[in-house]
Amino acid sequence: MPKYPGNPELKVVDNFSRRTFLSRCSACAAAATCAAGVVPSLPAADGGKVKLRLVFTHIPPEKPTWPNVGYDYEGRKKVLTEKLRQACPNVEFLPATAMNAEEGRKLLDQDSEVDGYLVYMLGLWTGVGRILADAGKRCIFVDDLYGGSGEFLGCYAAARRRGQKVVGVSSTRFEDVARAVRIFETIRALRSDIILDVINRDPGATARAIEDVFGAKVRQVTGDEINEAYQKADAAEGKKMAQLWIKGAQKVVEPKVEEIEKSGRMYVAMNNLMERYKSRAITVDCLGLFYAGKLEAYPCLGFFHLNNEGKVGACEADLRSTISMLAMGHLVGRPGYISDPVIDTSKNQIIYAHCVAPSKVYGPNGKSNPYHIRDHSEDRKGAAVRSLLPVGEIVTSIETNPVTQEIVIHTARTVANIDEDKACRTKIAAEVKDIDKLLGEWDRWGWHRVTFYGDYRRQVADFAALAGFRIVEEG
Repeated sequence: MPKYPGNPELKVVDNFSRRTFLSRCSACAAAATCAAGVVPSLPAADGGKVKLRLVFTHIPPEKPTWPNVGYDYEGRKKVLTEKLRQACPNVEFLPATAMNAEEGRKLLDQDSEVDGYLVYMLGLWTGVGRILADAGKRCIFVDDLYGGSGEFLGCYAAARRRGQKVVGVSSTRFEDVARAVRIFETIRALRSDIILDVINRDPGATARAIEDVFGAKVRQVTGDEINEAYQKADAAEGKKMAQLWIKGAQKVVEPKVEEIEKSGRMYVAMNNLMERYKSRAITVDCLGLFYAGKLEAYPCLGFFHLNNEGKVGACEADLRSTISMLAMGHLVGRPGYISDPVIDTSKNQIIYAHCVAPSKVYGPNGKSNPYHIRDHSEDRKGAAVRSLLPVGEIVTSIETNPVTQEIVIHTARTVANIDEDKACRTKIAAEVKDIDKLLGEWDRWGWHRVTFYGDYRRQVADFAALAGFRIVEEG
């Protein structure tokens, strides 16, 4: 059995069979590929494609400029259009050419239904990009290197300074263009998403902002409704899930089999609710409901399984973390996990601690890391997870605030799984660049962060730009 990357004493375990995965993750199985090396995105629930106006900008070829007089613009357009269509099958590209600002304005007049603009700057100087950005349109500016470089640099810098909804790509890797296009797929997919918020109080301003800003719907589910779903859930199916988790675990510590079976039944109940409401995401006021005796079982193992499947199971009715997990799932195809971080300045470390974390941090088709089944830390009841996460890797942690339209972000390198009985069961320590700076945002953003395996600073920044959000770098 192969060793786990970055941690030689831990073995890779494949907890979920192909049959189990396919039967429980039809949305992921149906995902389309958006370029080699780019994780496939989930299609929008309405089945529609993203519509992008593909604008090629250049002046007439007989005029001397970059790339050169007599350049074969038409041949280049055909090559790029075909590559884009092959790389991004979920996108309908509508090609057009604009050689000056007036032609750019004409595109605006006819494009009432497009999701945005992919502006390929093939030559100099047209002023088209400035016209589209100033109109408030979502744009990706692409420099066809050594062709549109001068106009790209000036136009993109000006758009960033104005806070316009613009992303820039200046790269010899075509995959970078495909990754940027993927943001439009994410924005469209979010408009079709439904989040189940299991809570006995008003979901509040965050729920309303999620609907206003992203278009995703927040559907409140009461404690009574989830308990009714639990009573109706197939107990035999719950036992099968429990056996699956027990078999996949490196060890089971405190919980008895009966407690894990209750968690399995809770998973079935949550999954049934998600199917009923056509939802990919659920968040539960787990602590409040369980402590009040209004929840039959902790949802921790159910969240663990949902996140491994490519869906979203989020703790504590935390809608800000839920929308972060949902957006990043579309964008990078990997699960995030919520944590209550602890800071150790003596080691320049942040420790991401919680009783839920996936064991498939690389996505549903990736390798699994080992995990233990434990009780829930604070009250020593129920069943939860200690996931032994990969070390020696870059992770990206974010939190999204739809009310203020900001995203806070930091990156770190994982160094150790902490074995400490105090506090939550999963504890992965990571080294950060500036530990003092990392202490500066917790009063504004709250305790939670959502962590994803991989360095996604560029993807998050570009998503924020097209969504109209501000990035706050915290460390």
